[in-house]
Amino acid sequence: MVYFRSGAPSVINPLHAHFPRDTAVPGSFTLTLTWTLPNRTTGVFNVTSPLLGDWFLAAHLPKDEGEISVKGLYEECQYLFQPQLIVQCLVNIAVLYPGYVTEQSMTPHNHSCLYKVFVPSYTSHVLVEVLQCHGAEGCPLWLRVWAKAPPLHNSTALDCCEHAPCQLALDLPFWQHWYYVLVEKHPGVLGTISFQVTVQLTDCSRPSLAHLPFLSSSTSMNMPHSFGSVGGLVLGDSPLPTSPNGTKHLVPIPTASPASELCWPVRPMLRNELDTFSIHFYIFFGPNVSVSPDRPAVFVINLLPVLDSGGVLNLELQLNVSSLCGENATVFGCLNHEVPLVSGDNALVTCEMESLAGFLLSVNATASLSRLQIPYLQTGSWYLSLRSLCATEHGFEPCTNVTAEVYLHAYLSPCINDCGIYGQCKLLHTSNYLYAACECKAGWNGWGCTDNAEAFSYSFQLLSTLLLCLSNVMFVPPVAIAVHSHCFLEAAIYIFTMFFSTFYHACDQLGIVVFCIMEYDVLQFCDCLGSLMSVWITVIAMAWLQPVVNQVLYLLGAMLLSMTLQMDCHGPWNLLGPSLFALGIMAIAWMARTIWRRHCYLPTWKHCAFYLCPGVLIAAAAMLLYAFVEKENYFYIHSIWHLLIAGSVGFLLLPRAKPNGRMGPLPQRKACRYQLCINGQEELGLIDTAMASINSICTS
Repeated sequence: MVYFRSGAPSVINPLHAHFPRDTAVPGSFTLTLTWTLPNRTTGVFNVTSPLLGDWFLAAHLPKDEGEISVKGLYEECQYLFQPQLIVQCLVNIAVLYPGYVTEQSMTPHNHSCLYKVFVPSYTSHVLVEVLQCHGAEGCPLWLRVWAKAPPLHNSTALDCCEHAPCQLALDLPFWQHWYYVLVEKHPGVLGTISFQVTVQLTDCSRPSLAHLPFLSSSTSMNMPHSFGSVGGLVLGDSPLPTSPNGTKHLVPIPTASPASELCWPVRPMLRNELDTFSIHFYIFFGPNVSVSPDRPAVFVINLLPVLDSGGVLNLELQLNVSSLCGENATVFGCLNHEVPLVSGDNALVTCEMESLAGFLLSVNATASLSRLQIPYLQTGSWYLSLRSLCATEHGFEPCTNVTAEVYLHAYLSPCINDCGIYGQCKLLHTSNYLYAACECKAGWNGWGCTDNAEAFSYSFQLLSTLLLCLSNVMFVPPVAIAVHSHCFLEAAIYIFTMFFSTFYHACDQLGIVVFCIMEYDVLQFCDCLGSLMSVWITVIAMAWLQPVVNQVLYLLGAMLLSMTLQMDCHGPWNLLGPSLFALGIMAIAWMARTIWRRHCYLPTWKHCAFYLCPGVLIAAAAMLLYAFVEKENYFYIHSIWHLLIAGSVGFLLLPRAKPNGRMGPLPQRKACRYQLCINGQEELGLIDTAMASINSICTS
C-alpha cells in the first residue's frame, strides 16, 4: 500500500487502530501496488494535475509479529523503498488580469486553451466569463475553473451552449493562489472559434477590483513579485504581455456588488518556537477573546512548509459561561485552509460550504471545553473563525446583545498527548525530512498509544517483570559454591551478573512496571558483560590452570569482551566466540594432563556422572532455548534461561575432592581449582618439591 499527499505526510492507519479522542484525521490518496512476478519490483502510477508544492510519499511494511530472536541466526528480510519522480510541466500559460478582456482564437488543430489568474488575499468572489463567442453555431465551448492546478478534462464543466451568459462564479476562493481556467471545444467542431475571456475579483477590503484598472502593480494587488513579469520587470513597469493568438485590452465591466459581509479583520497569531515541533501561537491582547454577536472573530495561523508539517496542531477552546448572561448561546469555531469561512450561519454550524470544508469546534454552557488535535496538517495559512449563535426553535440564529468570552490556546506539538504513559514520542527522519511519531509498548497501538485492543494487563506486566528479575536469584547457589571452593573472584563476577541482570530486566519493560536505577544503556552493557564474563571465567576455571595464567586470561577476556560489546551488544558471536575459545583452552589443558598421566583426568566416575554431564546438558539446553525458542513467550523462556544458566554453573563448579585416606594430613593450598588426585611428580611445579616423594596426593 502506497500513500501520497500534498502539503504534508499521510496519516496512515494500516492496523485500523482507534485514534485518540478529539483527533481529526486529514485525508490522503491511497494506492495498492501488487507484484505477481518475483522479479518485478517496480510500480508506476500517474498523478495528473498535481497541486503545487511539496508532495509526500509513504509506504509501510507488513505487521511485525513481535517475536524476539537472536541477531544473526535468522535471515532478515531487507526492504528498499526508493521512489523516483518524473515531472512534466506546462509552460507559457497565459495570465488573465482582473478587469481586462483577453481575446482568443482557437484554430481547428487546437482543442483547448489554458489560462491562470492570481487570487490575492481578502478576495470574496471570483467571476470567470466567456464573451463574444463566434465561429460556430451557438458557443460549443466548455468552461472549467480549478484552484492550485489545471482542471482535469473529466472534471465538472459549464457548457456555454446551454448557459447564456457563460460564466462561472466562485465564492470564498483560496487566497494567495493561482486559479486555472480551461476553455475546451466540443468534440467534432472543426472551424476556428474566437471568444473573449474575462475575470472579475471582488475584494471585501475594497468595493471591487474589477473597476480599478489603475491598480496594475503587483504590490497594490497583493500579488507575488514574479506575477506578470517580463524579463525581470514588475507588471507595473512593463506593458501587458499577450498570449499566442490572443490580445488584451481594458473594457468596462459592471462592478459586482461588494460582499463586505464575507470579510472581517484577520488577527495574526505570533509564533514562539520552543523546540522541534514545539511552537506556541499567541494572540495580541489574548488569550481571552471576545466574540461579538454581529460579526465573527477571525485568526490566522501560519505553518511553515516542511518545518511544521511533521507535528500535531492542537487547538483548545474554553468558554467563560458567566459571559453568556444566561443565554443559550454556542460558540462555533471553524478551522479552514487558505481562506476563512465566515458566511452563512449554517456554514458555521457544519463548517462546510460547497467545495470548502474544515474542522469544527463548538462550546456552550453544557460543554464549555473543546479540544482538537490534527496530525500532519498541511502547511500554509489556516484561518480560525469564531462566531456566537443562539439556539432557537428554528435552529441557530445570530445572538442579540450577548458577547461571549472564550479562552483560545493553539500550539504545535510533536505527538498526540505526548503518546501517553504507554508510548514514547520519537523524532524520525527520512531523506532529511523530520517528523514525529509514537512508539507504543505493552501491546498498545494507535497514533496516541490509546488503543488497548491488544494491550497487556497490569497483572501480566507485573508477572513478567517479577519472573525476569527473581529468576536471577538462582545465581545464589553458584556464589555459595564458589565461595566454598575459595573461588572468590568467580563469586564476585556471579554477584555482578546477578545484580545487573536483575535491574536491567526491571528497567527493560514494555509497560508501566518499570524501575531503573541508572541509565538504560549502562544497565544493558553491564548485563551483557556480566553474562559473558560468567561463561568465560567458569570455563577457564574448569581448565585448572595456574593462578597467574587464570588471572591473565580473566583480565584479557574482560577487555576483549568489553570491546566486542561496544561494537555489537546483541551479536551471536559475542557469546559463541568467547565460549568456544574458552572450551578450546579447557580441552587442551585436560587432554595434555590426560596424556601426561596416562589415565583419565577426572578422579572418579561420580564427578562425570553427577556434576560434569548434568552441567553440560543443562548449559546445552539453555543455549538451545536462547537460540531457537526464546522468540516466543519471551518473558517465560528468558526466565527459564536464567535458571538453567545459573544451575549449569553450580554443577560445573565441581566440589572439592576428598584426599586419600591412607596418607597423613598434608597442608592444603587455598587456590581456586578443581580438587583432583594427581601425581605430584607430574604437575610441573604445582606442588612443593618436599612433597615429590609422595606417589599420590590430593592437593588443592
